[in-house]
Amino acid sequence: MSTARDDLLRRRERLILRSAMLRQDWGRQVQGLRRPLNVADKAREATHWLVRHPEWPIGAALVIVLLRPGRALRWVSYGLQGYGIYRRVQRLMPHVPSRGY
Repeated sequence: MSTARDDLLRRRERLILRSAMLRQDWGRQVQGLRRPLNVADKAREATHWLVRHPEWPIGAALVIVLLRPGRALRWVSYGLQGYGIYRRVQRLMPHVPSRGY
């Protein structure tokens, strides 16, 4: 009975050591993702802030329209063209075959 218990204790120790090694290895691998994930977090926070405070982007757009109406109309045109492209791509997407990943 004692040998079975000893075997279990040795196996447990090996598993604990392997787990520690895997955690360290994973920690090293994740270092490369730290900066892009921080940027994504900041972008998400900025988006949430803009949603909670819509008066700021609306005010900025109004100032641009008042100071540079020609430039504002050009950017509106670009935005509408981009939206049209987005809508066309969305209509085509159901027709793209799935690769089954």
